[in-house]
Amino acid sequence: MTRRLDLAMLLLLTFSTGMVDAIGYLGFDKVFTGNMTGNVVILGMGLAGADGVPVLRPALALVFFMVGAALSGRILGDIGENWHHRTTVIFSGVAVGCAALSVYVAVVPDPEIGLAGTIFTSALSALMGAQAAAARKMKIADVTTVVVTSTIVGLAADSSLAGGDNIRWIRRALAVVLILIGALAGAATLMLNQWIGIALVAVMIAAAAVIGHLGEKKRRTRAEAAAAVPSNA
Repeated sequence: MTRRLDLAMLLLLTFSTGMVDAIGYLGFDKVFTGNMTGNVVILGMGLAGADGVPVLRPALALVFFMVGAALSGRILGDIGENWHHRTTVIFSGVAVGCAALSVYVAVVPDPEIGLAGTIFTSALSALMGAQAAAARKMKIADVTTVVVTSTIVGLAADSSLAGGDNIRWIRRALAVVLILIGALAGAATLMLNQWIGIALVAVMIAAAAVIGHLGEKKRRTRAEAAAAVPSNA
């Protein structure tokens, strides 16, 4: 049950990443703040001199994503695969950071332009890097929260059409669909105001942190209760 709850929370974060990447790409000069594969491709095209393709923001997004992931990995340490109080700390920090960025976008005039936009995409990339590192520690197969390419490969390669056993096809399909719907939702929020989408992302990540923490607390309580029962042996 606990791992199912963890899976559900990571799927929620996958949805939020779809929103984040749509907001970054459409609203902040073609920058992915969650999917670094996209940034690598954009950076390569920009360095080749393609018209209208940015270089600075994708490059900084890559750097700050790695910084966020490194700091998260340092904080998490060797916590194992189960949800840990440090996992809650990381996801809570990401939620607070996203909330702060939503305020930043709301109060800064033209936040997508110039240095203001670069600060936003760099900071959001660092937060997504921290989130991705925490999700990676949990080792939920096929759900990384930030990319679905390998998930799509697994979905196809293990399908009945390929002679496979359709293992984990439900979570794989959900991850792909949720990041797609998340991107749709993120693009829709841009029609209203840029800060709205980031604020919604902050709420979703905060919800995942709280629900995941409570689930792990119940697991520990049950484990302690079971350990306290005298053995009949």
